[in-house]
Amino acid sequence: MNKVVALSIFIFILASAVVYLGIAAVLIMSVTPQEQSSDQHGLAFKELFVDYAKLPPLRTFVARDGERLGYRYYPAQSDKVLILLHGAGWHSQCFLPLAEFISSEGLAEVFTPDLRGHGYAPKRRGDVDYIGQLEDDQADLISMIRKDKPNAMLIVGGHSSGGGLAIRFAGSPYGKQADAYLLLSPYLQYNAPTMRPNPGRFAQPYTRRIIGLTMLNNVGIPWFNYLTVVDLHMPKEARNGTETLSYSYRLNTSYAPRDYKKDLAAIKQPLLVVAGTADELFLAERYEPVISQVTKVNVKLLQDVSHLGIVISPGARAAIEEWLRDLGSPAIMGR
Repeated sequence: MNKVVALSIFIFILASAVVYLGIAAVLIMSVTPQEQSSDQHGLAFKELFVDYAKLPPLRTFVARDGERLGYRYYPAQSDKVLILLHGAGWHSQCFLPLAEFISSEGLAEVFTPDLRGHGYAPKRRGDVDYIGQLEDDQADLISMIRKDKPNAMLIVGGHSSGGGLAIRFAGSPYGKQADAYLLLSPYLQYNAPTMRPNPGRFAQPYTRRIIGLTMLNNVGIPWFNYLTVVDLHMPKEARNGTETLSYSYRLNTSYAPRDYKKDLAAIKQPLLVVAGTADELFLAERYEPVISQVTKVNVKLLQDVSHLGIVISPGARAAIEEWLRDLGSPAIMGR
């Protein structure tokens, strides 16, 4: 190869890189969130207006970076442990009715963590330190639990985006630490067949910025991952100062499956999905055909139950109780 050809190739590569980075920069500087359809009125937040007087106090565990992260604990005389991961914008408080039922019936001990960046007093609300930190945090929580309960059957569950995080966890190197998975109206992916065409105005993404930051991360540039990429909308009557109304790129990415098909395919353990037919965000009837393509799944659909209503629904409690009892003991699972 002569010098002229080599120089031409170098100039072409340099020019392509400049154009690529220039496009990414223009997209990142776009700060207008994508407007969602106003055909629907968003989520039925009134479903979460319950009496939280019996909410257990926050405890803490130490993550690998030394940060103390909060969780709530619901004791039970059981050989099962269930971790429930909350959805976007809120925190562990939302699981009070469901967790209290599961523990009081002796079905499982329940741990409900406040995910990093959420809750009453996070270090940085709506942000994490790096992509993947949320699953690292859950592995650290499991390590703490295992010290006291080495032989318990451990179940990882989650609602909405928390379900997406559970799926991401399943596809990570930590995935086999769980003996079963429980997903309540889980988020799969923005373009998954389970997404409603017009999901209302709860989440407004900065779509262009997300594309630009993804382009940079694809070439190893994470410097701008702290930027906000989604705004969440809650009515004033649903707020108490502990909500999280915006997410950075690195938190938003950490909250969702890397590739929902691959992450779900990694689940060889028992898997239950519970969803309501009145879900405002997701098409509940599509969970079974979508997920069963890649792994074995038990899907329970609840008539006229909303997206947030799934965490307080008596029907969800009944489905979860039946499934937990059918799981048997840790000895049967081989632990």
